[in-house]
Amino acid sequence: MEKQEEDQDARLSFQYTRKRGYDITRDPHLNKGMAFSLEERLQLGIHGLLPPCFLSQDVQVLRVLKNYDRQKCDLDRGLFITIHDRGHISTLMKSWPENEIKAVVVTDGERILGLGDLGSYGMGIPVGKLALYTACGGVKPQECLPVMLDVGTDNEELLQDPLYIGLRHKRVRGKVYDDLVEEFMKAVTDRYGMNCLIQFEDFANANAFRLLNKYRNQYCTFNDDIQGTASVAVAGLLAALRITKNKLSDHTMLFQGAGEAAMGIADLIVMAMEKEGIPKDEAIKKIWMVDSKGLIVKGRSSLTHEKERFAQSHAEMKTLGDVVKDIKPTALIGVAAVGGAFTEQIIKDMAVFNKRPIIFALSNPTSKAECTAEQCYRLTEGRGIFASGSPFDPVTLPNGQTLYPGQGNNSYVFPGVALGVVACGVRHISDDIFLTTAEVIAKEVTDKHLEEGRLYPPLQTIQEVSVKIAVKIVEDAYKDNTASVFPEPGDKEAFVRSRMYSTDYEQFVVDSYSWPKEAMKVQTVTL
Repeated sequence: MEKQEEDQDARLSFQYTRKRGYDITRDPHLNKGMAFSLEERLQLGIHGLLPPCFLSQDVQVLRVLKNYDRQKCDLDRGLFITIHDRGHISTLMKSWPENEIKAVVVTDGERILGLGDLGSYGMGIPVGKLALYTACGGVKPQECLPVMLDVGTDNEELLQDPLYIGLRHKRVRGKVYDDLVEEFMKAVTDRYGMNCLIQFEDFANANAFRLLNKYRNQYCTFNDDIQGTASVAVAGLLAALRITKNKLSDHTMLFQGAGEAAMGIADLIVMAMEKEGIPKDEAIKKIWMVDSKGLIVKGRSSLTHEKERFAQSHAEMKTLGDVVKDIKPTALIGVAAVGGAFTEQIIKDMAVFNKRPIIFALSNPTSKAECTAEQCYRLTEGRGIFASGSPFDPVTLPNGQTLYPGQGNNSYVFPGVALGVVACGVRHISDDIFLTTAEVIAKEVTDKHLEEGRLYPPLQTIQEVSVKIAVKIVEDAYKDNTASVFPEPGDKEAFVRSRMYSTDYEQFVVDSYSWPKEAMKVQTVTL
């Protein structure tokens, strides 16, 4: 018991504040409620302003959860900026009460998960992402800002809904839209500095690629749908290589889908293959894509610039099943949000071509998954190497073996990336960071995890995984001279952990101590 109290005392930190009385209890960063000790209450002038009860944090958590469960609707959070606020965004930024923002997540609500255009209801995405910044990466919640850019919606159901909370007109596009985003980026960095991380989330394909390419070398920014998804998918592939016993460049990848996620994953796969030593052109030849019009091949009409980069020399084909039979891929990756796209025949064919077929059904929510874990394992007789974007229950095979499907969730990636980038002040986030992140995640997968069918570390360990990612980013940043926080810390892990949010309360008791009696001797004089 004494040892436990000593350990607790060692973790205590002291905070100084000039505030007293109600100013303490009304400040969410200072108020500990009934966890204030009697001595703290007396010194801070709040004794009598609180009930005569002293609670532990465990009891407070219970009270908060009970109050939370009573809530009938979501708590209002985030900053809404509309197309009609152009020219005044810097003023809106001043409405946010926090002055030390380190990370912003922004959406325009046009492509929310696999649900489409949700307009202003898309605010839940930045709020949720930043909650994971804190829960999984330890980024301080008061340093996070969720933003919704409302430019209208093309969702007719919302436009006709009297309860819809957003602007009631079609989406504004073109130069006016671009001017809004440009002003927003400048307003964020004018107020919070060039080191402020800005994450783009759930923008439609055309805007996502365009804005990423436009701003990646101007600001500290990334797109999680493109780069985060790529990193977690490649992490799963790298882990799978320990099962297939070969190199990434030995594989042929077939994508169902050719949007943001597919392009991001493909680009990172190419980087990883180049790192193995093969030329970029050779790496690209190992990647095939199928979109809504069929196999992406050279000469096919209406290909975007992004799709042209992965167009192969091959006859046009319309269906995924035919492409699988013809290409005979070793890895099948679904990112088109077409539920059930991996049919029974396709999965069986993959098992015929490959001893250990890699099948990633990465679309979410669950209803959009290309296949289930049970289908993959059953139709491949347990030989399939499976990962998904949505959670699936464990699957028990006829031989009694239980497999635990790996969930390739982006939360393995963006919290750790954010923590590392914010900690050392990286100005521009390169794709190298996401390949490094994938490698770190894959290394955290043990042989036992692989035997159980897991391609990712357990979610319970995600904050420690985030720390390892952040430490590697910090180490590389100082080696590459891309960090802007100086002096360079000696112990990088201790430095990263010192920047993380802690739920432990700080002590407001004055740090009291004494001097030797001789030093405090009162000097006298005879008058």
